[in-house]
Amino acid sequence: MPVQMVSQTIELLKEELPLDQEFVLFPEDVVTGLVLVDVINGFCTVGAGNLNPTGKFRGMINESARLARLFCDKKLPVMAFLDSHQPDKPEDPYPPHCIAGTPESNLVPALRWIENETNVTIRRKDCYDGYLGSMEADGSNVFVDWVKNNQIKAILVVGVCTDICVLDFVCSTLSARNRGFLAPLKDVIVYSRACATFDVPLQIARNTKGVLPHPQEFMHHVGLYMAKERGARIANEVSFGAPK
Repeated sequence: MPVQMVSQTIELLKEELPLDQEFVLFPEDVVTGLVLVDVINGFCTVGAGNLNPTGKFRGMINESARLARLFCDKKLPVMAFLDSHQPDKPEDPYPPHCIAGTPESNLVPALRWIENETNVTIRRKDCYDGYLGSMEADGSNVFVDWVKNNQIKAILVVGVCTDICVLDFVCSTLSARNRGFLAPLKDVIVYSRACATFDVPLQIARNTKGVLPHPQEFMHHVGLYMAKERGARIANEVSFGAPK
């Protein structure tokens, strides 16, 4: 599909599915947690594995790292989900990726420093959904415990992919919140500038067996729209303290 036609299609999508984004101010006296979803080499670093990034990821990485530094400086709780699979347990329809124990399943270089921060919880997950990926054999849930133990009232969600792992985690979290499993959590905010998804043009998909087309900007918008449709707040700017 010609570039001009793709752009026209995306603009039509945004007209038909308008997405109002907001400036979100986090009060200094309310505990806000940062959730980093799969900002790892296997999805974000060129040459790191079978799911090499196709599309624009640098802005997402820079914003995620900036926010991680801000939250760590304030000693606010941070949870980082890292996709980490066993080689004998595939995740269809995708090829083997982010295998446990390989550099693919590690944080990108810009975020490796958070592993040494006392306010950061690292959770390696073996599925799209970080909420389900936090389940333990005894029925407990690492993410739920993180929210409750820190008395988190709002979470800011960033990472990849907007329409897959980010969206799945947000939907499960909102359902759990609505059922009263996550008190005192109230707000789930997705920060659009620190989320991204991959790009597979139609022509490439047509010529590659088993691959679905996945236009980056189109699916990023759809992922954000669906998150808002479930009850998330969508932010295009976030800050702490008094309004500017």
